[in-house]
Amino acid sequence: MRLLSALIFSGMVILSGRPALGGADAFSKGPLIKEFGPVATVEMTRTLPADSRFAVSFDVAEQSEEGKVNRRIESAARFLNMHVAAGVKAENITLAIVIHGKAVFDVSRDARHGAENATAELVKILLQHGVRIQVCGQSAAYYDVGPDDLLPGVEMALSAMTAHAQLQQQGFTLNP
Repeated sequence: MRLLSALIFSGMVILSGRPALGGADAFSKGPLIKEFGPVATVEMTRTLPADSRFAVSFDVAEQSEEGKVNRRIESAARFLNMHVAAGVKAENITLAIVIHGKAVFDVSRDARHGAENATAELVKILLQHGVRIQVCGQSAAYYDVGPDDLLPGVEMALSAMTAHAQLQQQGFTLNP
């Protein structure tokens, strides 16, 4: 009898024809973003077509712990690494991240934190890979964060609700 297991990783379920073994040691960085987004190799029972296309947005509201990378923002790097490792062409993956709540500080310049922003390098790399990052203008106003306070390349939207609505109109699905 063949066992079916599910690996739940940052809200995503990956099915394998065998029990998921290896724990944290089964995860490695890359192949696209080597500094962030570790993923495990999975023996899939349902393969992805080589011409698969993704347009996915991520919603991030929780600020990271001080000195740590925001794991929800890192989910975009995992998504890229996971799908490229599974054979999807990087140019067939379009991602966006909508930031609101206290997470606005994870995409703000270091001076806004009073210390080094541990997520800044990840944001820079994601932007280099074409990931669009938008901040909720309403949250930014509440936390006194202006466009000049944001990391280079991060956009200010009217609101998170507006950003998500526009992304959905452009064919993006929301990653829960």
